[in-house]
Parts: sequence; structure tokens; C-alpha cells
Amino acid sequence: MSRNAFKGTRRSRRRAVVYNERLGGFLRFMPSGYGKSHASLKVWFWRALRFFHTRVREVRAIAKALISTRHPFLVHIIPTRRCNLACTYCNEFDDFSNPVPLEEMKKRLDILADMGTSIITISGGEPLLHPELDDIIRHIRRRGMIAGMITNGFLLNQERIERLNRAGLEHLQISIDNTKPDEVSLKSLKTLDQRLEWLALYAYFQVNINSVLGSGVKDSEDALRIAHRAVDLGLTSTVGIIHDHNGQLKPLGPREIEIFEEIMTLSKRSFSRFNDFQHNVARGKEHNWRCRSGSRYLYVCEDGLVHWCSQQRGYPGIPLAQYTPEMRHREFYTEKFCAPRCTVSCVQQVGMLDNWRAPQKLKPMPMTQPAPAPELVQIETAGSDP
Repeated sequence: MSRNAFKGTRRSRRRAVVYNERLGGFLRFMPSGYGKSHASLKVWFWRALRFFHTRVREVRAIAKALISTRHPFLVHIIPTRRCNLACTYCNEFDDFSNPVPLEEMKKRLDILADMGTSIITISGGEPLLHPELDDIIRHIRRRGMIAGMITNGFLLNQERIERLNRAGLEHLQISIDNTKPDEVSLKSLKTLDQRLEWLALYAYFQVNINSVLGSGVKDSEDALRIAHRAVDLGLTSTVGIIHDHNGQLKPLGPREIEIFEEIMTLSKRSFSRFNDFQHNVARGKEHNWRCRSGSRYLYVCEDGLVHWCSQQRGYPGIPLAQYTPEMRHREFYTEKFCAPRCTVSCVQQVGMLDNWRAPQKLKPMPMTQPAPAPELVQIETAGSDP
């Protein structure tokens, strides 16, 4: 088959079911791995193969989660808190921490695998700073879990992308804050565009580009420009909303809401179009849902402690090795005080698995106070839009 004929074929099969990590949403429509890039036939083949294999495992994970509530569905794990950037809105990094040793990371991953965890998303800090990241990804895959990662993208190049291919990475997300770097964030389209092109050319794994809206964003039109660029490269695109240091919502303005809605429907493949949570967040409305953090979703920090999420560190703040099934069971039935005005969509998307059952009547246990944080931090949008 000629390349032109192959392109015609791929245009006719634009949609396939996909989970996308942090970003909120485990059902999503996206191109079947070929996109609009000039990737080689070899990359197209391995991308499509990995896409299909991952989709099958994700469908099985969803079915397992609907049948049983006894295991975590999604876990964010931190291999290093250190970051090579210093975005002023972010409270999830430092510039001095040592990486978690590989053997300790493997122990934590083994515990999570034994719990029955379906999906692991590696976050930070900047996970690419971990010297043995490839081995961490391999161990996730070896233990039968789906492997994703959130990165600022600055350390990516062709060789690094090909190493991630070989390690078995299945999902990657980069959040881009503006079109040109400023005093708030260097994560701009200008500084990252070459890396996006490399991802479009060489990545076997699925790539999502997340743009942001809300307080602290100078030009809300940037989010739309970033989303269009991602789609033009054949990558998926989502939009996140800046929230305060407790993960609580800040309503968008009228034009921001228009941009938000346009990005949500830009490529007509976001499951969040059918999810009131995202639309309520954009309008500053409270949302009625049952947060299952601490049970179905876990955030494991670099110290090996389990937290509800990145914005509620300290709840419950228990070492992973001591986190028992009974504790997960209690958190499953615990009503979270922050849930009505939460913007952390990856947690909410996991909650969709169980919103229809098991009312929450328990109250949270006392927390350990987290370290002081800056005012703003970007949400985890998952799935893209898992």
C-alpha cells in the first residue's frame, strides 16, 4: 500500500476508545495513533499496536472496577519532588530533593500492584530528572499496570523519547501554560514546540497536551492556540483550570468559558463533553459527586505517604506499607469536605466509577498539616480527558 493510500485509510478510521491519564476521563475519542504528523510507517505500526494493546487493558480495568470496589483504579506516584523549572503557581516541586531510590520505588509499586491497582501515573516534580525512570516504567509494566507520566517536556529529545518507547510508556501528558515564556511560567508553546514535533514523529505512546485557563493566565486565547497546535500535530488536547492551593475552583470569565467549551469540542473526541463536572468547574458551580480519593484514587508522595490528592496532602498521610484494605474501605465511604468545589478532574473522573453506588456517610480523620503552598496550582486534567 502506498503512503498516500495509507493516509486515506487512516482518515476513514478517526476514532477509537482511549483512556487518558491525569486529565480526567477514561473514555475518550482520539485518532488511532497516526495523527497528522509525518511519522514513519514503523512508528505508525508500533504506535497503533501499543494503542490497541493499551485500549484492551483499559477496558478490562474499567470492567474490573465496575465489578469490585476493593482496589485502587488510578495512583499518582512521585519518584522525585525536584523540578528543573519554578512555575510561580505550582506547589508540587522543590529544587533540592534527591530522587527516591529505584529499589524503594519498586517496593512501592509492588505494594500497589498487590492492591490490584490498574493505572500508575508518574508525576513530580519533574519525573524525567529521575536517573532510573526507564526502570520504574518497566517495573510498572512488568507488574501488569498501565504506565503513564506527566512531564514539563523540557528534557525530551528524540533519544529520550525512544528510550521511553522501549521502556513501555503508554501515556504522556505535557501541560503548556502560554505561547511565549513569561515570569510565571517557561512552559510555553515557543519553548516546547520542537519537542511536540519530536513526539509526533517518534512516540509510540499516546501524547496529550493540556492548556490552562483561569486566574494568573495573562492571555486566555493562548489556550486555544495551544490546543489547535496539538491537534494539528495529531496529538490529543485538553484544557485545565487554575485552582487555588487547596484545589478549589475559581470561576472563569465569559470569554474564558467560550474558549473552554471550544477546546472541549475542538476535535469532538472528549468524553468530558458529556460530563457536567467540567462545565460546572468552568462556571464556578458546586458539583454533587462522591470523591473516592484515598481508596479508588491514591496520591503517593516521595516520602511514601498516601494522600487524597496533590492538593490535600496530609489526608490521611499514612505510609503506603501500612495502608491497609480497611483504611481504603473507610476512605471509600468518607465524605470529602473539599469535593463540592474541587477542580482536580482526574480524581472526579475516577469517582464516576462509583457515583451511582455506596453513599458516603463517614467523616475524615484528622490530618497532618502539609507544608505552606503558593496561592495557585494547575489542576490535573486527566483524560485528558486517566
